[in-house]
Amino acid sequence: MNRMNCSNILIQRQPQAAAVVTGSSKYPDISGTVRFYAMNGGTLVYADVSGLPYAGNRCSQEVFGFHIHDGESCTGNASDPFADAGSHLGADSCAHPFHMGDMPPLFGSDGRALSVFLTNRFTPEDVIGKAVIIHGSPDDFTTQPSGNAGEKIACGIIRPVRRR
Repeated sequence: MNRMNCSNILIQRQPQAAAVVTGSSKYPDISGTVRFYAMNGGTLVYADVSGLPYAGNRCSQEVFGFHIHDGESCTGNASDPFADAGSHLGADSCAHPFHMGDMPPLFGSDGRALSVFLTNRFTPEDVIGKAVIIHGSPDDFTTQPSGNAGEKIACGIIRPVRRR
C-alpha cells in the first residue's frame, strides 16, 4: 500500500482526541475541528477550520499562529477572551518554537485552512483537556516565549473521542 492510501485510511479512522474550535466574539465565523490520531512514531494532527479572517486578496494576511496551550478553559476577559487558555504547553521545558505545544502555522485559503502534520512532541493522551488556540498573526518562531503570534482569535478544548 502506498503512502497516499495509508493516509486516506488513517483519516477515515476515528481519532483518539479532538477539539471543536470556535472564534471569539470578535471572530464569530471561525469554526472547525482539530483531530489527533495516535501513530507509530508520533501523533497525526488534522485541522480543518473555516471562517478565518480574509481581506479578499491573495497578498493579504492569511497565516495564523497555531498552538496547544496548557490551560483547560476557553474563557477569559474583555481584553483577552481566551486568557484562561494559559501559555504554550511545555513552555517551561524548552524555548519557543520547541515547546510541546508549538505547531506549524495555519495557512488560510479564502478564509479556510486545512493542515495535516505528524509530530512526536506529544501523544493524543498528553493533550487531552488542553486548549487549542488559533492566533490572529503568524508565529515568528523567534520571540520568547510565544512567537509574537498576536491575539487569540479561536479556541477549543481537546477531548477524548469515545469509541463507537
